[in-house]
Amino acid sequence: MTENSKNTENTENTENMLRDRVGELLRAHPPATTDPVAFHRARFDAGLAWVHFPEGLGGLGLPRDLQDVVDTELRAAGAPVNPSSHIGIGVGMAAPTILAFGTPEQRSRYLRPLWLGEEVWCQLFSEPGAGSDLAAVATRAVRDGDDWIVNGQKVWTSSAHVARFAILLARTDPDVPKHRGLSYFVLDMSAPGVEVRPLRQITGEAEFNEVFLTDVRVPDTARLGEVGDGWKVANATLSSERVAIGGDQADRESGMISKVAALWRDHPEVRSAAVHDRVMERWVAAEVFRLAGARLRQRLATGAPGFEGAAMKVMFADLAQSISLLELELDPDGALQYDDWTLVRPVSVDFLGRGPGYRYLRAKGNSIEGGTSEVLRNIVAERVLGLPGESRVDKDVPWKKVPR
Repeated sequence: MTENSKNTENTENTENMLRDRVGELLRAHPPATTDPVAFHRARFDAGLAWVHFPEGLGGLGLPRDLQDVVDTELRAAGAPVNPSSHIGIGVGMAAPTILAFGTPEQRSRYLRPLWLGEEVWCQLFSEPGAGSDLAAVATRAVRDGDDWIVNGQKVWTSSAHVARFAILLARTDPDVPKHRGLSYFVLDMSAPGVEVRPLRQITGEAEFNEVFLTDVRVPDTARLGEVGDGWKVANATLSSERVAIGGDQADRESGMISKVAALWRDHPEVRSAAVHDRVMERWVAAEVFRLAGARLRQRLATGAPGFEGAAMKVMFADLAQSISLLELELDPDGALQYDDWTLVRPVSVDFLGRGPGYRYLRAKGNSIEGGTSEVLRNIVAERVLGLPGESRVDKDVPWKKVPR
């Protein structure tokens, strides 16, 4: 038997094992009669939450791409959707970071309730003076015995108003260059000194928040990675974030392009040769993005995400903005209306559940959140294409001596 034949046989055996395990879960906890929360807990304990995680932490230590086998079987059986799919920061950003840098105690404490959606997470990275230049964060964490005292302000924090925990990047050493003086913590959002204020957006809602930290005590046991290694840990988080934003699995003609395709098919009065070219151009771009996402997931199956996530995130933002603009041009009556300006504080973004005006306005944020498109293009240019880097006058200067 050739090596390829052995690998194929091993993969088939593993897939059959997973189907058997899913079958055992479904027989013991029939979706039609089992409380969804109880089902999700049983699924996690069976190692079917994320199969690439270690045993005992919701996984089986298998290749990441085998998760599709589990998800397909569960969908076919009508199993409930994991609520954490709507809590992307915890699953897409905090979880892989905790797995990579957390202690065994941290992994055991945080991962199960995170995946179950019992504890919501948010991200305390960006600041009024440190957005695109994230390494310039000024929030200070000062050691006090077994604790750190944290003071500062964070901004553009999704879900902070409902979060139980946050991943926090703070400056622990101002006497070294900015990238080397950072540390990374898990912050209890219910701790004294944490204040969350809504930020009303152009859409009318307050999906984002600003967070003020005043003498907040964070135990050293809540630190991820070594003191001063915060930039390394944060980069791992950012890579996962960009994959989460731009690398979701999708069906052909799904997402925002589905709205434009429906307008074209259902309203012959908008058709012309020029419009046809623009619709097809966006349709092809959406399909290229979908296939690029499939390639990215294959890359993930062989190891940690690379810089492909940065390119996907840029593509996602450009595509969302151009498609939403085209939709308004095809539906001018809809462009003059807006469904709801009520100030609400949602936990997740629902592009397809709102009107075309909302999609157009909300898409403007896609080129800012998760890393601006300008910064991500720099990453692709310098780290993928090998082009010369920008001049950095503060590269070797202690953070406290950099003019602000």
